[in-house]
Amino acid sequence: EYVPISAKAGYRSGFTDLEYIVSLPKFNMPTLPKHGTFRTFPISGDSMLPVPDKSQVTGRYVENWKDIKPDTFCILVLDGIDDFVFKQVTVQKDGSFLLKSLNKLYQPYTVSAGEVLEIWQFYVLHSKELPAQTTDIEELKSLILDIKKQLPTLR
Repeated sequence: EYVPISAKAGYRSGFTDLEYIVSLPKFNMPTLPKHGTFRTFPISGDSMLPVPDKSQVTGRYVENWKDIKPDTFCILVLDGIDDFVFKQVTVQKDGSFLLKSLNKLYQPYTVSAGEVLEIWQFYVLHSKELPAQTTDIEELKSLILDIKKQLPTLR
C-alpha cells in the first residue's frame, strides 16, 4: 500500500480500519520479498538530511519491536500526532524508543512504547533527488556544534 500525502493526516486514525487500508493505492515492486507486509510513506522535512525532503520510504511491518537492532531506520506511527516519523531507532532497556535524526541540528528524543502505534523497518528509499553531498563547511559546522555540546562536560 501507498500512503499518499492526501491520506497522511488521516493515517493515524485509519490504520486499524480495514476499509481505510483497502482504499489506499496499491503498487507492485518486483524487488520486494514475497513474505512480509510493506507500505510506502511520504516523508517531509530536513531532519533526515541527506535524505531529501518529499522522498518516499518503503518499510516492512515490524511485528516484534524487540527484534529491532540499535540505530535501525524505521517509520513510526505515533499516538497523539497526525503524522509519522522516519528516524534511526534504538530500543532502550526500559522498553522506550530512542529516536535520532541524521541531521545533527536535531536532538535525539525518547518516546514510550505506549506512544508507538506501528513500526515499519526501512526497506527502500524512493526519491526524485539524489542525496546532497556534505561539503567541508557543513562537516566543519557539525564538528563545531559537537564540540559546543561537549564543552559543559569538559569544564
